Amino acid sequence: MSIKPIHIVGGGMAGSEATWQAANAGVPVILHEMRGVKGTDAHQTDMLAELVCSNSFRSDDHTSNAVGVLHEEMRRANGLIISTAAEHQVPAGSALAVDREGFAEAVTAKLEAHPNVTIVREEITGIPPEDWDSVIIATGPLTSISLAEAIHAHTGEDDLAFFDAIAPIVYFDSIDMNKAWRQSRYDKPGPGGDTAAYINCPLSEEQYNAFIDALIAGEKTEFRD
Repeated sequence: MSIKPIHIVGGGMAGSEATWQAANAGVPVILHEMRGVKGTDAHQTDMLAELVCSNSFRSDDHTSNAVGVLHEEMRRANGLIISTAAEHQVPAGSALAVDREGFAEAVTAKLEAHPNVTIVREEITGIPPEDWDSVIIATGPLTSISLAEAIHAHTGEDDLAFFDAIAPIVYFDSIDMNKAWRQSRYDKPGPGGDTAAYINCPLSEEQYNAFIDALIAGEKTEFRD
């Protein structure tokens, strides 16, 4: 008897990992991702598992940090996200940070090449039909308005909201390295023993307040209601 496919809606980090785990267990997966047909306000590409906020997965220290323990558990489960992150790691002290584009390209390529995975580029606008026997909705905070409204109507929940921020971009040539210095958080080394993954800029209270004022007055992205 043939195994019915699992339908996974959303090709972000969670959807990509769920697809990988199910496919490796021998279950056919149909992964529905709207990017490529319809974009979002934050994504720049149609690649799977594209990071739109921080490129850091936080601490990778499994000996003394709970997040690092989760990383280690994901490695032992042959996790797609954690293994691909290791392949595209960039210096970040004891944290696990990645090259965004290389990471997303690799995740996409691995899922496209998996024999048990079919990727369908389409927007799912409502609660999946009954004949989709097994479904995971993993669309995250950038769920399309139509699907969010359908989930709201189905669950009766009013609090479908998510807030996050993207770190401001600072140009290196604007930093006075006679005052700033390179040092990792808590002096914890990263891959290769690097202990100077971050640029640290000391600020007085007056300078800090001026920085906040300039940041607030700076160019901003548009928000979606």
